[in-house]
Amino acid sequence: MTDIIDTDAKEAEQVGFAADLTQSATLGESIRAYIQRVRGGDMGPLPSILGLIVLLIVFGFANDRFLSNLNLANLTTQAGSIIILAMALVPVLLLGDIDLAAGYTGGTSAAVMGLLIVKQDQPWGVAVLGALATGAVIGTIIGVLVAKLGIPSFVVTLAFFLGLQGVLLKLIGEGGSVRVNQEVISGIANSNMSVAAGWISAVVIIAALAALGLLGHRRKVSRGLQHQPLAVVVAQIVAIGAFILVVTYILNQNRSVNANFPIQGIPYVIPLVVVLLIIWSFALGRTTWGRHVYAVGGNAEAARRAGINVDRIRVSVFMLSSTTAALSGIVAASYVGKVSTSSGGGNTLLYAVGAAVIGGTSLFGGKGKASNAIVGGLVIATIANGLGLLAQASWINFVVTGGVLLLAASVDAVSRRRRSATGL
Repeated sequence: MTDIIDTDAKEAEQVGFAADLTQSATLGESIRAYIQRVRGGDMGPLPSILGLIVLLIVFGFANDRFLSNLNLANLTTQAGSIIILAMALVPVLLLGDIDLAAGYTGGTSAAVMGLLIVKQDQPWGVAVLGALATGAVIGTIIGVLVAKLGIPSFVVTLAFFLGLQGVLLKLIGEGGSVRVNQEVISGIANSNMSVAAGWISAVVIIAALAALGLLGHRRKVSRGLQHQPLAVVVAQIVAIGAFILVVTYILNQNRSVNANFPIQGIPYVIPLVVVLLIIWSFALGRTTWGRHVYAVGGNAEAARRAGINVDRIRVSVFMLSSTTAALSGIVAASYVGKVSTSSGGGNTLLYAVGAAVIGGTSLFGGKGKASNAIVGGLVIATIANGLGLLAQASWINFVVTGGVLLLAASVDAVSRRRRSATGL
């Protein structure tokens, strides 16, 4: 679900470069053009997708439980909060900035939600809005300090990384925790859609993607813009549709080890991730604001001279990203059933940054998509899940994950150099 939703994101990444308004007339020409772009360093998420496939094959052969319906459902649920947090970091990385406080922003926001439910006896909807508002306020403050005062984002977010830990201690108490037993909140990561709802959702998503792809193709043709051959667009729709149907079929199967208690259906966290993917992809790829984000990340001074309000873009990105980080904290609290003083800490931020970079988002700014977070998040979750099933020591997980992140960063650096050399 990447190419069709992010159709215009690639065009936005190329703002400032000379656009070739010619088109590939045939499927073969389009394939050759893609191969040429890859050779020129424009690989996008291809390395991470190939890496994910390799991991699935290796772990599938190493442990027969890895590709079981139960484990695949658990894997997607485990990856949920990391994918959402990585999705929150993508716009920040597009600017060439960093948010070291994103993990604790999510933890603090989730703590506000938990306290509103437990201590203030507020409805879950009010509590969630409180958490999202908390994330928005934190992000706005960070954005103002970075944009208006000119303090490097590394320094500002490092200060918030430390300060928010103190806020969590104050809210919850040292060594304490807040149980999140509310049915709706708990169900985000621990409940499933009905089988019928899963199939209906799959069909609706495929139909929506097909409509977006075909209408987008028609719009570009009518305006004389660069576009892919219709055969490529149809092939993408068929491939993505087939993938969605296969995933829906697998997750709708009974995966319970106890025949008396069937477990089937798509976990609710998956449609939540899909909705966020659509929102962020639309915002970054099909709006003026999104094009300005890419422009600022590519060259802030050039964007300023072009009339873009760079400070406003920075503040808005940090605000929206921190709001999304708050949602990640809510999902994490749903999965573990509580909020503690360590929520959002540990390896949470490192895994999220790793997921965004592994998925194809550049650390140098100006290149990346929301969908990169999904691919990278699945790679991170697959490593942890697969090594866990193989009963490997914890240090191996850290070493392998660190190696994959270093490899992804190296690929990003080499690709950037090749793109500069070839003019892509």
